[in-house]
Amino acid sequence: MKKKIIVGLFIISALYDGLLGAAFLLFGDAMFNCFNVMPPNHPGYIQFPGALLIIFSIMFLSIAINPVKKRELILYGILLKVSYCGVVLSHWLTTGIPHMWKPFCILDSTFLIAFVWAWSVLRNESVPFNSK
Repeated sequence: MKKKIIVGLFIISALYDGLLGAAFLLFGDAMFNCFNVMPPNHPGYIQFPGALLIIFSIMFLSIAINPVKKRELILYGILLKVSYCGVVLSHWLTTGIPHMWKPFCILDSTFLIAFVWAWSVLRNESVPFNSK
């Protein structure tokens, strides 16, 4: 049962990060305009993180296909969420940050907790050393 939940978690995460990445990669200015936030002075500052989110989305799909075998990749997802949430929360609590980033931070904090849970559940699973 827990494996099914973990598979679902990483499918949802792949969709979330993939769609968000595509939105910023393809429609970055529109995303900023939607939230009345001035975009950066060059679209590359938004397109590159968007592309990275798509890459992480592919990784999350890989985890969903075989969570036990791909357990080590979950740590990279945890680090992604810690990085984003750490940056947003530090600015949110000190100097302030545009509201557009706050819902993503709340969602990513939830994913972070779920990823840590999944990683710890899968710690008890074993994969033969030479399995592919």
